[in-house]
Amino acid sequence: MPNRGLLIVISGPSGVGKGTVRERLMDDPSLHLVYSVSYTTRDMRPGEKDGVDYRFVDEKTFQEMVQSGGFLEHTNFVRHNYGTPKKEVFAALEEGKNVILEIEVNGAHQVMKKCAGERLLTIFILPPSKEELIARLEGRDTEDPAIINARLRKAERELEMAKDYDYRIVNDELDGAVAEIASIIRSRLVN
Repeated sequence: MPNRGLLIVISGPSGVGKGTVRERLMDDPSLHLVYSVSYTTRDMRPGEKDGVDYRFVDEKTFQEMVQSGGFLEHTNFVRHNYGTPKKEVFAALEEGKNVILEIEVNGAHQVMKKCAGERLLTIFILPPSKEELIARLEGRDTEDPAIINARLRKAERELEMAKDYDYRIVNDELDGAVAEIASIIRSRLVN
């Protein structure tokens, strides 16, 4: 029977580069990572693929999953719901796979509570500065200014919760941030 896998939570404010960091970590075969694809009720952005970036579902389907206890964590963020499928995560961990979750802070706190007995690693990614975070959000060119402002207000609250994580990494230079996080993950893997 394989050793139980490591559950890795990566959080940080919108625009900090969580998705890019996660993608780069997934490219490192030495980490043996699988990505838990979250469910969401938001619309697909250009370039995203259903079942790869998210599982895009309607509100009714999402609420049915909430009611049936299908999520390890779930939250509403900027008028849309997001959730991590519980059954899939625990099955992968049981198989000895290291599961990476890219989730927001409220969801991360739910996971911290529900998975206190698991091998759990939590990493908060910080922007180099507030100005850089604003530039990254505006540079996406995928959301209107009202949504960007909501994300910035939420980012201020999220940054206050960074202290609750095992590690806090500043994403000021992508290669360096990815290397630092990969090193942290390696230090927690069971050989």
